[in-house]
This record gives sequence, structure tokens and C-alpha cells, in this order.
Amino acid sequence: MIRKTGIAAAGTIILAGIFSSALPAAAYEPSVDTVILADAETGEVLYEQNSEVPLPPASMTKMMTEYLILEAVENGDISWDDQVSVNDFLASLSHNRSLSNVMMRTDETYTVEELYESVAIYSANASAMALTEHISGSEGAFVEMMNERGKEIGMGDLLREEGAEENMENLEEIAAAELGDFQFVNSTGLPNRLLEGSHPEGTSEEEDNYMSARASATLAYHLVKDYPEVLDSASIPQQAFREGSADEILMQNWNWMLEGTQYEDLDYEYVDGLKTGYTEAAGFTFTGTAEKDGQRFVSVVMGADSEAHRFRETEEIMEWAFDNFQEEEIFPGNMTLDSHETVPVSKGEEEETAVVTAESVSKMTMDGGEDSYSYRVELDEELLNEDGELEAPVEEGDVVGEMVVEYDGERDISYLGEQENTSVDIVAAESVERAGFFSLTMRNISSFFSGLF
Repeated sequence: MIRKTGIAAAGTIILAGIFSSALPAAAYEPSVDTVILADAETGEVLYEQNSEVPLPPASMTKMMTEYLILEAVENGDISWDDQVSVNDFLASLSHNRSLSNVMMRTDETYTVEELYESVAIYSANASAMALTEHISGSEGAFVEMMNERGKEIGMGDLLREEGAEENMENLEEIAAAELGDFQFVNSTGLPNRLLEGSHPEGTSEEEDNYMSARASATLAYHLVKDYPEVLDSASIPQQAFREGSADEILMQNWNWMLEGTQYEDLDYEYVDGLKTGYTEAAGFTFTGTAEKDGQRFVSVVMGADSEAHRFRETEEIMEWAFDNFQEEEIFPGNMTLDSHETVPVSKGEEEETAVVTAESVSKMTMDGGEDSYSYRVELDEELLNEDGELEAPVEEGDVVGEMVVEYDGERDISYLGEQENTSVDIVAAESVERAGFFSLTMRNISSFFSGLF
């Protein structure tokens, strides 16, 4: 499990705050084997079950493909208006209606934008592969980028023993084997064996993609946070591809929770993304995100037994989250710190300066959970003399240390990827001018005689 790392700051430590437990939230009982829920702002994990078991995610793989497409556009490596051509294999694959596809031809070109939208809305497989070749020259090179970016954003470790997971008989056995957290072998999520020998170089025909629910949630968290425009396309319920042409197809979004799709009984007004998938090993899966009243969550459901089941389970965990979690101000800005209201100052016109926090601290809490946080004060030792004093002059707003916030409640706190303890700067609330030569001389004389007597 990825653990939260502490801040290695030098200084004097003083504990303060309130030590009480969060009130229990209303019970959530999942009806699937694997599920995870996280705050989309901070990545804090709010619920998880079997979230570290790597399973084939099918088209949820395309979230990484979309991430790298959006990154390439942002970096100027490609543009939305670029014209993309397809080879014979991709044209043939695009006409395979047993897979999700929009039809493409070798004698036509397609813009990056229309291919990207077919991936984001309709999970078009050949479109995804065409874009990877446009960006990297080959899908194999693109897959290397996918795995590198996965490690960089904190999705965990690559699977260490290829194929070992195929011999595992249950979730507990897979988890105990500690195989790793994810691996990408292509850009679509299709098993390589379905690619008719045209699987990416550097991979084998027997290989498949793998992601744990935590890895998938980490990817979704970064996708939405780094490229929020992904939701502009992911939230479109349906759209025509090549409207008015012989190849026109109405792309129905596979996310049936969106209002305007063909299944009104599954509508959930707060959901606006992201990706579905199905494999025999993982069942029906869905990485979803929903926003209500400015509060956004990311969830992953794996092991559902039908399309509808994965969406109803997503709605249930989202409703539980909206009902039981809210962002609360834990400590205000400009706060005076208990037992550390001032810091002594040497060689100044005053002997101390008041200190306060530079900004407020907010956390996602259950009802009553705002009382489950404490803090410690860490002053910057490099600014202090051997007597623990700042040396004048001190300017108002000078940073003199930090307040590190700690959780003392009953929930296990973890984050998607690496997350340091929350800290805010402690600053001087007032200026202290350096004392003049005469004042310092008289002060030294007074100290000398005080020492004698």
C-alpha cells in the first residue's frame, strides 16, 4: 500500500490540538468484489475494498491513452487539426463491429479531434491506435510512454512476473502474490490476442493490460485534475461521427449514467465521466467521476455482473460520499498557535514577535470529523540562534516555520499516489526592527551585571 510520507523539516516540535474520533458515517455495503472511492481534489481515499488486486481493465486502459493525447496537444507535439491517415490493418479493424469502432478508410484522413472524440465518447479502438501512431510513430513506442507515465503519476509498480496472474484462482491469491499494480501492453485495453498478430512491438500475443482499482483511480484522479477538459467529451451522451457521409455512425456513450443516453433508468445527473470496461476476469467495470455542489469524487467499480449493476453500484457509492463527506475548514488562516503564540527575537527593539498561520487548512471529513485533527509546530532551525531566537530585523510576513496537520481519528488515511502531510507556513505577524548601537550596548551591560549578581 502506498503510504503518506512525513515532512522532513528541521525545528522545535510542539504538539497541540484536539484528539477525538470522527463520527461513523452511514454504512455503505458494496455488492461488488472490488471498489474504491477518492476525493477528486486531494486524492484522499475515502473507501476501498480489494483495491490493490491487478485485473484486466479492458477499455478503462484508454484513460491513459486519452491522458497522453491531451498532453501531446498541450505540449504542441500535435494539434487538434492534424490530419491522420490509417493503414490497411487499422482500416480493417475499424470495420469489425464486434468491437467498439467507427469506420475508417485508407483513402481518407481524419482530424486528431474527431478521432479523439470517438475514443472519449464511443471507446473506438482503431481510432485510439491511429492516434498513438500519430503521436509516437508506433503503438509500441506509445505503450512505453503509457507505462512510464503510469509510474510517474503514482499508479504503483509494474507487474513483476508476466503471466503469473493467469494462474491465480481468486482475488486473495492474486493479492498475496504481490505481482504489482498495473501494466499496459496496448493503447486500447483489448487483449493482444484479438489484434491478429498486429500487437505492439515489445509485447507478446498472450499478454493483456492490468490495473488494480487503486491504479485505475489514480489514473482517473490525475486525468481529471491535469486535464479537466477530458470531461467536455466524456460527458457527451451521443454524437455523430462523419455526419452526412457513407460512414456516418451515431456514437452512443457507453457511460449510461449520462442523461441523454438510451437508458433513462440509469441516469445520474452528477456523473460526467469516465470509462467503462468488461473482461471475464474483472467482470463489468466502470471508472466514474461525479460532481455535486462543487464537490467531486472519483470511483472505480470492478466485478459487477452486468452493465446496469456497475452503474447502480457507482450511484450508490457516490450518493454515500455526497451524504457523508464534506470539505471543512479545519484550521483558519491567521491563526495563533497554542503554546507558541510568539517567537523570541534577539537584537531587536522588541524581545519577541507574534506568529500566525499564513493560510487556512481544509480537509474532506465525515460529519463531526473536523475535530479529529491536530497540529504540530516546526520552526526553521536555520533561522534560530543557539538560544532558539530569531535575529532582528524581522519583517511582517517572514516565514519562520510550518504547522503540520495530523489526523487523529479512526479512519485509515491514504492517498492516490504519494502525498505528504498537509502543512502551511507560519509567519511573523509583526515586524521587529534591529535595536540601535546604544540600546544593544546598554542591554549587554545590563546582562553582564545581572550575571554577576
